[in-house]
Amino acid sequence: MAASPAPFAPFEWMIAWRYLRAKRAEGGVSVMTWISLIGITLAVFALIATLAVRSGFRAEFVDTILGANAHVTLYNAGTINEQTGHIDRTLHDYDAMAERVGAVPGVTRVAPLVKGQVMANSRDRNAGVQVFGISPENLKTIPRINNPETGIGDIDAFRVIPDTEQATVAIGSGVARELSITVGDKIKLILPGGVKSPLGATPRVKVYDVAYVFTAGRYDIDRTRIYMPFAEAQSYFNREGRATELEVMVEQPEAVDNMTADLLGAAGELSQVWTWRDASGGFLRALDIEDNVMFIILSILVLIAAMNITSGLIMLVKNKGRDIGILRTMGLTEGSVLRVFFICGAFTGMIGTFFGVILGCLFAIYIDPIFSLVNVLSGGQAWDPSIRGIYHLPAQLQMGDVLSAVALSLGLSFVVTIFPARRAARMNPVEALRYE
Repeated sequence: MAASPAPFAPFEWMIAWRYLRAKRAEGGVSVMTWISLIGITLAVFALIATLAVRSGFRAEFVDTILGANAHVTLYNAGTINEQTGHIDRTLHDYDAMAERVGAVPGVTRVAPLVKGQVMANSRDRNAGVQVFGISPENLKTIPRINNPETGIGDIDAFRVIPDTEQATVAIGSGVARELSITVGDKIKLILPGGVKSPLGATPRVKVYDVAYVFTAGRYDIDRTRIYMPFAEAQSYFNREGRATELEVMVEQPEAVDNMTADLLGAAGELSQVWTWRDASGGFLRALDIEDNVMFIILSILVLIAAMNITSGLIMLVKNKGRDIGILRTMGLTEGSVLRVFFICGAFTGMIGTFFGVILGCLFAIYIDPIFSLVNVLSGGQAWDPSIRGIYHLPAQLQMGDVLSAVALSLGLSFVVTIFPARRAARMNPVEALRYE
């Protein structure tokens, strides 16, 4: 007795290839094959492009947070001032506190800050801004601020000028644009109730030279933030000998939650901790939910495209009923018939997936010129940084995302092929040839 041929033998591939390229006049469904292939290609392209943009947006957003903001902020819970009866949340022993916190394993930098909100003015322009009082040495360690590629001016000029009561400031590019100023210009800062007098509190007004203009990459930072030398900020905000908070940078920001107990222990009693995850947790959770929903929606799109393979194979099986009957009478087994039509559907899915991956990767790689073209065609309104926070649409190709798209596409293509292939394999050759 002759041995059965091995699965996916060369003759099975030959028959499947003959059916795939058969013209409609020959009983083939080449048009349906092309529709299925194009559908799979576009669905995989859309899935990879969306996953790349999603990964890029999240990476850019997190990078701007970690590159321009504290990974951990330490506050004072507050004590009651016996003289005024008000709650005092400033840090009086910030140097000792910073030394203790800096000794915690994993901490790379601790910087005392003085923070406050003021009105910025230049000629007839005004803007509400937030002032960060920080030492020049600590300012230079903030990656998104001390960036020669995006900064304008000399960050070394950010300092209190020796033997004078003057100081320079560093301002965000959004503030500079709003006030129409640049490096070398003067900016007036107005603090309501900054000066105490017998007649009551009066605004404190002081003019500073702009030494440096930074672009952190986040609209809300560049549009509202001004850095002032720490000693000058203490004087300006009436915080002599005190700090508002401690800015802490760590080696592994993603694992910052595991360090909060040690940081609180080092900071001492009445200390409170606020991590970058606490500050942006709501937005990050919203991104996670949006990611999951988009993946599900695009998976359905891939499934719909894969269903075209089923339609095409059902038509192919119907048109090739006579051929199936002849092949079965010649000794072709049910398994061989099933594999022939499985190859037809799976091959379409694989080719469509291949081209979809190519298009998706090219889109992610060349997203900047593509987005620039879209922005030009839309009149420059395709991306509003005041709403989305960052200045451009980023994309980041990740191997896991590409593999997920490929696995999903191939998996669905193989699954939807099984039903029409089984139908062809179980076709009765007698019934198929009865009217031939």
